[in-house]
Amino acid sequence: MAQGQCPECGRINEVLSRVGDRWSVLIVISLAQYGVLRFNELKRHLGISQRMLSLTLRELERDGLVSRTYYPTIPPKVEYALTPLGESFREPVKALGLWALEHLPVIDAARAEFDAAAEAEKKTA
Repeated sequence: MAQGQCPECGRINEVLSRVGDRWSVLIVISLAQYGVLRFNELKRHLGISQRMLSLTLRELERDGLVSRTYYPTIPPKVEYALTPLGESFREPVKALGLWALEHLPVIDAARAEFDAAAEAEKKTA
């Protein structure tokens, strides 16, 4: 193996691409905060499209982070909750969320400065 090569980086990338995407993080935060939620409750909390929510929940279920319980009632009822693996992801996600909230003013200022510089550069070009 070449020096500096990470033998597990491909696998790490697979996991991080799932658990690090915007909707997955927000779904985990919602389920951690509210516990068991139905599909439409999640949709309402997040402001996510039905298709994106379905796709993301399916992937989180596939990865073992979210459980799906179907109740054959009329109308059918489906509930989602964090699995033990999903619960173990709760603290890292909470830390990310808190970091984002704490640093929003600094990020907003950096974005405004960047945008102003880009706009000034356009005008001089």
